[in-house]
Amino acid sequence: MRATWRGLPAARHAAGWEPGLAVPGADGSTLLTDHYFPRAEGDFPTLLVRSPYGRGLPWSPMYGMLFAEQGFHVVLQSCRGTGGSGGTFDLWRNEPADGQATVSWLREQPWFNGTLGTVGPSYLGYVQWALALEPPPELKAMVVQMGLHDPYALFHADGVLRLDNALAVGSGMTYQHRGVAAFVKATLRLQRRIREAVAARPLRGAYVPALGGEVPWLDEVMTHPDAEDPYWQGASLAEAAERSAVPVSLITGWHDALVDQTFAQYERLRRAGCETALLVGPWTHASALQKGWPEVFAESLAWLRAHLCDDPSGLRPTPVRVHVGGHGDMGKRGDMGKCGDMGKKGGQAAHGGRPGAGGGGRWRDLGAWPPGGTAAPAPTAWYPTWEGHLTREAPAPTDTAPPASFRYDPADPTPSVGGPLLSPAAGPRDNGTLEARDDVLTFTGPPLDEPVDLFGPVTARLSVTTDTGHADLFTRLCDVDPRGRSVNVCDGLGRTSAGTPIGTSGSTSVRAPVRADVPMSVTAYRFARGHRIRWQISAGAHPRYARNPGTGEPRVDATALTPVRVTVHADSALLLPESPPTAPSAPAPGPQGPGKAL
Repeated sequence: MRATWRGLPAARHAAGWEPGLAVPGADGSTLLTDHYFPRAEGDFPTLLVRSPYGRGLPWSPMYGMLFAEQGFHVVLQSCRGTGGSGGTFDLWRNEPADGQATVSWLREQPWFNGTLGTVGPSYLGYVQWALALEPPPELKAMVVQMGLHDPYALFHADGVLRLDNALAVGSGMTYQHRGVAAFVKATLRLQRRIREAVAARPLRGAYVPALGGEVPWLDEVMTHPDAEDPYWQGASLAEAAERSAVPVSLITGWHDALVDQTFAQYERLRRAGCETALLVGPWTHASALQKGWPEVFAESLAWLRAHLCDDPSGLRPTPVRVHVGGHGDMGKRGDMGKCGDMGKKGGQAAHGGRPGAGGGGRWRDLGAWPPGGTAAPAPTAWYPTWEGHLTREAPAPTDTAPPASFRYDPADPTPSVGGPLLSPAAGPRDNGTLEARDDVLTFTGPPLDEPVDLFGPVTARLSVTTDTGHADLFTRLCDVDPRGRSVNVCDGLGRTSAGTPIGTSGSTSVRAPVRADVPMSVTAYRFARGHRIRWQISAGAHPRYARNPGTGEPRVDATALTPVRVTVHADSALLLPESPPTAPSAPAPGPQGPGKAL
């Protein structure tokens, strides 16, 4: 494991291992648990790591051995119904009770000194929030890496199925806990058969050949798109952050599929007055634990030592550190790797100056997110024009001409390119082929005379007309370099309402314009001098999102497909959280080592 990464801290102790301990779950089921420990005299705090993905690779070396070498007992446990544990796995309903049962077991262990922390990514973050609903007195710190707290938001956006996420989670939850060989086989099968699965009509049940069998909980997830449906009651653990007093370190990447959930956690923790740290790197969900692991591990270790070992020496001087993308350091055309890095040449290295460690961009330490907090300036509006330009000049009140329209055909859905996904296709990508399609609109600003810095949420305020009343709106912010290459920064998807019919044109109804505010996630990004800001608008990103059939039918059951014409009106606007450009400053010390600050 140490040979995989440079920059990991030296081991403080040799580590031992007790595999296959039987811990009673809340329902009496046996929860198989491995215990890693420092081979040394003395008391050491304990880390609880509960996982539905098994206890082998990568969890055993990355969380068991590495943290035990640093002076922690590590309890690595398979969730109910996974990895040999008894009972039946449920996507969320068992975690609070089983977490509390495990802490009760810990209290009886002779090596447990009464000081407990939690750590882990993705669903391993969800089980941390489950424990924090009623935090035991021993819980002194949490490290939530690329963490989940709301399963609904993982699978749906504004009622639209996140199809790519659903299939990735279905495969991971079903096979990863069975071992590396089973998971690799399942991953290859999904790759071979994903096209037929996502293109099927109806969509319901079409995943079975791609996943190798039925997954009952996945059927339920896919067929309950309404967040208010009783099915989702109790799934979100947002309330844990709303009243938390346990110090929490949050780690995510700008292209993580759960990045918005992490920022929601941060906001709730800050409102609750909870001690909170935030690290946002140039990572996807997967690459944070690959290329980003030295930074992620160092951040996690420093937080746990500070709150479990009374050793704050490794903490950053500021509570927030973000990687600021852009700066013109995008590498050569086609250099972007499959983990979302943007090429080695010219890229400012992440902490320690390692070329290519995180692509173009620099790190910035902040007192809060977004910079300035409630005093942050209002977002700047950029407006589309009929010539395809993007300008800060608002249209005249008398300008009612729509700037552009396009026809979306669900039989040939607009494809997804990069962005915040769970799959290896995530991250920044060249959008040139996508933007050449007739069903994608682009509005592009002039070459910038000075850099434009963005820190905060990006939003699209759309005024649109549709001829059928059934359409999605996918909107994306892109950075266009002097060579014309367009790279995605952040994006979002919403739905139009039907609009009121106001007449007919031939056989087609004419509807009144409707307004739709579409959140496009958050960013810290610099558009370099000479680059251009581009606003991209389409009616979908398939198979990232299940296509809109255009008929009003539920997406999983639709068999008929109807094209729709979408017209974007001149009073639409792209709202950007612009900040005054900041000159580079001296690097701030921190557990990640010397990095170039912004």
